[in-house]
Amino acid sequence: MALPQVVSRDEWLIARKELLAKEKGVTRAQAAVDAQRRELPMVKLTKDYKLAGPAGPASLLDLFEGRRQLIVYHFMFDPSWDEGCPSCSLVADNIGHLVHLHGVNTSLSLVSRAPLAKIEPFKARMGWTVPWFSSYESDFNYDFHVSNDASVAPVEYNYKDEATLQHEGLAHFVSNEGHGASVFLRDGDSVFHTYSAYGRGVDLLLGTYHYLDLTPLGRQRYVTEFLHHDRYDGAAGHSCH
Repeated sequence: MALPQVVSRDEWLIARKELLAKEKGVTRAQAAVDAQRRELPMVKLTKDYKLAGPAGPASLLDLFEGRRQLIVYHFMFDPSWDEGCPSCSLVADNIGHLVHLHGVNTSLSLVSRAPLAKIEPFKARMGWTVPWFSSYESDFNYDFHVSNDASVAPVEYNYKDEATLQHEGLAHFVSNEGHGASVFLRDGDSVFHTYSAYGRGVDLLLGTYHYLDLTPLGRQRYVTEFLHHDRYDGAAGHSCH
């Protein structure tokens, strides 16, 4: 990759102000999209999902921990795998201190289709404390289109049906695990689905990307090329969330 051109400070300032004007335009556009997201209608959930957590069986309502809002990150972890997806692990590494979300009446949990017996040791290996639940004996992953098996439910990922996925060269998602994030709102004991995003729609959760976007060398690799954090050369210790 070619390095940036070397210029005088005055020339740099002119270029920086030009970029600043574009950055402000993106910020305004993003604020408008965020407002539209908050105004999305919502769907009341009628299915009683049976999940499994460290304390035993749990409903989706339990994941709220009494708060009004719940964000679920759909962590790719197939029941046949021995460890979670490295890309989803990068997302989990970027989760901050949950007290800040809790302070605004919002909970966050990871949910995967792998059984708890596989989730728990991997979670300990990674040093994470974020709540993590198994949907192994539930339709949850299929209903929110992050696990696909045509024999279980119609195939869909990122709002595209099986034919579209095949046509666009995304056959990997037709019979595999996918990542995503879903948002829920609680009103008493009623739970409503307000939002789901998949693919690059969850890039905003990757603080690592946003830091690298500030640098001249940029991201340098696709998210699928990042490793589990204990597999880098010279990796020391684990990050805890």
